[in-house]
Amino acid sequence: MKASVFVGTSVDGFIARLDGALDFLPPGGGEEHGYEAFFASVDALVIGRMTYETVLAFDRWPYGEKPVFVLSTRPLAPAPAGAVMEQLSGAPVEIVSKLEARGFRHVYVDGGITIQRFLKAGLIQRLVVTRVPVLIGEGIPLFGPTGRDIALKHVATRAYGSGLVQSEYEVAG
Repeated sequence: MKASVFVGTSVDGFIARLDGALDFLPPGGGEEHGYEAFFASVDALVIGRMTYETVLAFDRWPYGEKPVFVLSTRPLAPAPAGAVMEQLSGAPVEIVSKLEARGFRHVYVDGGITIQRFLKAGLIQRLVVTRVPVLIGEGIPLFGPTGRDIALKHVATRAYGSGLVQSEYEVAG
């Protein structure tokens, strides 16, 4: 199964403020920068509890009817009407095995800790990181300790009129 990351960060590498706020990101995601095509390419999402709680505060559920698997060992708030959400727990390799057994072929992995755990386990094949032209000084980092180098192969870098700069990588090892 393929697992991909598509994420926005501040130039200093934070995906959210310390309190989880995303107010530094462009409203509505900003100009189109490939997210729609990426989202259409995935079968399901795997997100962490903190990301799920952040998304619940949005005006609308951003994932439509696409299955969302929330990783948590704690009880979760109910999903909004129309959302397809299921709680899972376990090591990343177990999660991937469960989803593969259910026929999923490409998942979107999101949320700081979840991305870090899947990267550390060697389960991410593609990273698309869009840098927003702002420094926020502190927050939740995209990357954390990996215990080893993770080699990346540069695929492309694109600049957008708003100042967004997006780099795409394949995970090489």
